[in-house]
Amino acid sequence: MPSDRCVAVQSPSLSAAVRILSMMWVLLAPSLTFAEPDIELPPDLTELSLEELGNVEVVTSVSRKPEKQFEAAAAVFVITGEDIRRSGATSIAESLRLAPGVEVARVNSNQWAIGVRGFGSILSRALLVLIDGRSVYSPLYAGVYWEEQDTLLEDVERIEVILGPGGTLWGANAVNGVINIITKQAQSTHGFFATTGGGTLEQGFASARWGGKIGDNFHYRIYAKFFNEGPEYHPDRQNYDSWRTGRIGMRSDWDVRPGDTVTFQGEAYLGQIGQSGTTNGGRGNGLRAQTITGDGTDYGGNVISRWTHRFTKTSEGTIQMYYDRTDRHDLTFREDRDTFDVEIDHRFTLPGRQELHWGLGYRVTSGVVTSDSGLYFLPSRRTDQLFSGFVQDQITLAPKIAQVVIGTKVEHNDYSGWEIQPSGRILLTPTAKQTLWGSVSRAVRTPSRVETDLQYSAAANANGTLLTQLNPNPQFQSEEVVSYELGYRIKPTEQIQIDLAGFYNDYDHLLSVERAATTVTQMDGQMIVTSPFFLGNGLHGKTYGFETKGDFHLAPWLRLRGSYSFLQIHVDKEASSTDTTTAASTEGSSPQHQVMVWLSLDLPGHIELDPIFRYVSALPAQAVAAYANLDVRVAWKATSRLEFAFVGQNLLEAHHAEFGRGLTEVIRSMYARATCNF
Repeated sequence: MPSDRCVAVQSPSLSAAVRILSMMWVLLAPSLTFAEPDIELPPDLTELSLEELGNVEVVTSVSRKPEKQFEAAAAVFVITGEDIRRSGATSIAESLRLAPGVEVARVNSNQWAIGVRGFGSILSRALLVLIDGRSVYSPLYAGVYWEEQDTLLEDVERIEVILGPGGTLWGANAVNGVINIITKQAQSTHGFFATTGGGTLEQGFASARWGGKIGDNFHYRIYAKFFNEGPEYHPDRQNYDSWRTGRIGMRSDWDVRPGDTVTFQGEAYLGQIGQSGTTNGGRGNGLRAQTITGDGTDYGGNVISRWTHRFTKTSEGTIQMYYDRTDRHDLTFREDRDTFDVEIDHRFTLPGRQELHWGLGYRVTSGVVTSDSGLYFLPSRRTDQLFSGFVQDQITLAPKIAQVVIGTKVEHNDYSGWEIQPSGRILLTPTAKQTLWGSVSRAVRTPSRVETDLQYSAAANANGTLLTQLNPNPQFQSEEVVSYELGYRIKPTEQIQIDLAGFYNDYDHLLSVERAATTVTQMDGQMIVTSPFFLGNGLHGKTYGFETKGDFHLAPWLRLRGSYSFLQIHVDKEASSTDTTTAASTEGSSPQHQVMVWLSLDLPGHIELDPIFRYVSALPAQAVAAYANLDVRVAWKATSRLEFAFVGQNLLEAHHAEFGRGLTEVIRSMYARATCNF
């Protein structure tokens, strides 16, 4: 690692912030008494009834504390590890298809366009994604590289999908939602696990894990996985998008004493990703844009440490730190990035039936970008800092009947300065079987390097005398949303639960492509006409719609789940904007209707059958027609420790487009898997 990058991570500002946080913690701790609570393993989510699952304290993404899913004052949908297993999904991105309101469109073998309540794109810029509390949002291109977000799926305890803004607790970029991926505690993964298989698209994969304990209080696991994925269907026969990745990792959980838990986890990965890119070939080639294909590589790793201390039964605090290193070598650019993050949060009760939750955080990220394709970030190296703090007060107006939650997040970043993201929520539980909630929130998507630092030129004609040039815009502002939500949940019986959530979002300062004044210069005896553009904030818009989901336990051996999502998007440009294409592209890149029906059957002979039907309406801006498809998983539990499964995906069509104007289409695929666990 270059020495200057180490200096950036260990900056004086960081040291000062760590000292301040440590001093606050030391001052706070002596004033509180220590409790001796009993430590219990979390419940096994695979063995719970619908009634029990609704009462399990699993949702942490809304309030950053355990609370019952049925009583969350937000549109919350939990995908459990058992859901992932029975769906046959092979990646985190594919698993998200199980949640209503989430658009998951496969672009090619290794890329997805994912959006929540609209604004679907390859980088998901309006969505904050966390893995065990570590943000995977890229400050370079403002979004998530989904092909890098992977772990052993069998170690995922749950994926919490929060529809709607989450900026009050989680900060910037949680504009339309938060996806929080939470892995199992090491106590839950003792013993040996291995799985292997292959098929048409999933050409080969293997994973293994070993878990155990040292003494009575220290639990650990280590794991490794590898997969080789073939290309999707390409009408032009450019089968460039094969994908191979290997990953190793570990996690340990140490119950130092009752009320004190220390977690340490880390992983490293190396991947080879088939890509297609555009390069201008340099000035000697007349800056003519050329499409190139080949393999990019990405490798990196991260480590996370977390200390959770329970002062009393009503007071708990956490300190978390993580370091993340990524090296991404795409066909058109290379980025090396280091990120260090430290965060402290504390919650405790106050008189008057109040619970106060506050926290402070500091993040420093340093990256260098190089390119030989005419794409430049100026400067090539940049180090940015983020300071943040939040406070939230939960007030119980009437026990078990009415609660009000108010709070705000305050951040300072190096792009847009101070950002404030407040919210207010109300929760009503008139009976034990009904929940009614509403909220008003503000959230922002802060600028990234692609808006403020990127410059790119390419020829618009054959001889290179007409150039199109994208220029940096240091004045780019944060995109903003004010969101209004209402929701209702009901459990008419212990076997049925129905969720309904509606929303209205008002957006301002949305990204636009603005035209600047044309310039004429002379070069090598030729007149060069340059048409410059820059990324601005010339659009505003609104979205509205609803999601509904039903869960029906019809019999001990039969479960039916279904969901429907409706979305309407309207985007307009400001009077001063010169943008003529982005509004239509945004409106036409997310489906208006989505339907999912999932039937789970436990048949005689230890056989599991899971057909999942999906319907997605058209994406006009992506030239994607409406499509319906079917995934089917059949599994046989030969013994309590050995399982064989066969999965067919996208069975209704040989291939179909989901995103990207039909340049690549998703194929019908099948794979077989064998799993042992002891």
